[in-house]
Amino acid sequence: MNEFFSLATDAQGISHLSLNRPERMNTMSPPFFPALRDAVRGLHDAGRTRALVISSTGKHFSAGMALDTFATDDAMLDTRSARSRLSFQDSLRRLMDCFTALDEARFPVLGAIQGGCIGGALDLAAVCDMRYCTADAFFCVQEINIGMAADLGVLQRLQHLMPAGLARELAYTGERLGAERALACGLVNAVLPDADALLAHVMGLARSIADKSPLAVATSKLALNHARDHSTAAALAQMSLLQSAVFDTAEMGQAISAWKSKRPADFEPLNPVAGL
Repeated sequence: MNEFFSLATDAQGISHLSLNRPERMNTMSPPFFPALRDAVRGLHDAGRTRALVISSTGKHFSAGMALDTFATDDAMLDTRSARSRLSFQDSLRRLMDCFTALDEARFPVLGAIQGGCIGGALDLAAVCDMRYCTADAFFCVQEINIGMAADLGVLQRLQHLMPAGLARELAYTGERLGAERALACGLVNAVLPDADALLAHVMGLARSIADKSPLAVATSKLALNHARDHSTAAALAQMSLLQSAVFDTAEMGQAISAWKSKRPADFEPLNPVAGL
């Protein structure tokens, strides 16, 4: 556990990261981002995680970036000269990379969102593979309300998750998108009555994913991400190379045998990623 979230992995390989600053509406100050990145990449490298659930505590999922971040004299925010602006670009790319770690993880990431999902929290939700929320949840591109364009990925990802016109409406107005409309437009997969029901539902889905071959799940995520960002022809070409690299008849035999006998399969975890 650290200042911002707790993280645990159970015997089935389900990791659960829970934001734990409800007294501050789970706001994200600068140290949050590398802590999240390092935690997710640690799970990726270890190879034992089969699904990651991200949830929170308190009334709201997160109110996004702590506003006092913008009131500091942090060198990262200095754009007064050409040299400082060049450094600003690198700093921002590194900040973006903290959320990209979730996109690049070898396992699906499931977001369980209650109450407000505001500003940077929507950037975090948008990078999850799937999102689920409570009936009182709402989503807001808050950055436009404080005089800036959102810059951690939500503008780039939201248009893949809902109609482009609605994504632009949220980006330009800063208005709230409620749970039912989020479900109707495809931003979330399901709406649950409260936080307890939400977490139970998402954990059940994570268990279902964890029962499958981690090799097949990781391959599917690689293929889905590539197809999202490339043409169909390029994605099919990539799929032929990807499948030739990971096709495993022994893994398939184990899965088929378990399916026929209606028992869980005992798949090996992914290999750890060797450090330099």
